[in-house]
Amino acid sequence: MFLMGILTALDEPAAYDRMSDEKLLLLVAKGDQDAFLRLYHNTDKTIYGFILSIMRSPQDAEEVMQETYLKVWTSAGSYKSQGKPLAWMFTIARNLCYMKFRDQKHVADIGLADLSEMETGEFCPQIEDAADKLVLHAALCILGEEERQIVLLHTTAGMKHREIAAALQLPLPTVLSKYNRAMKKLQKHLREEEGH
Repeated sequence: MFLMGILTALDEPAAYDRMSDEKLLLLVAKGDQDAFLRLYHNTDKTIYGFILSIMRSPQDAEEVMQETYLKVWTSAGSYKSQGKPLAWMFTIARNLCYMKFRDQKHVADIGLADLSEMETGEFCPQIEDAADKLVLHAALCILGEEERQIVLLHTTAGMKHREIAAALQLPLPTVLSKYNRAMKKLQKHLREEEGH
């Protein structure tokens, strides 16, 4: 009996790996810390990319990300099972971003000078490639909010366009169109930067 308990405990982490985010969130609602940890690992890059697309500041994004997961932990019981836990988490993150803007009376548009004062190595620790950092830097400066969200969710979080459309509740053609338009803006911006 004792051995069966150990074997069951050893199998649990693997069982969490096979669970959907929906199932994990339902377990989180019951106070399951292992399910919460797996949910975090499944969604952290996506949630961070989404928050960064709104906040534009990595420091603010990290704060809001912590608040988002705290809210997910404390509010999981209010989640209505619809097969869209990521959309529910995005709603929490978006609301916390806007609350932070209100609380700080933060101006949403950060100037290029503010961004260039940040050390390159600390600008976005999740992104290691220098070219990706340039694109991120440009995205935060020149793209509109929805374009920023789509580009960052695709590039930093690795989401497919169909997943982004579902998460942001936008039609797939709209996501594709905004992504292509945003990429053209970024390419033009980077070409202009190279010309200087």
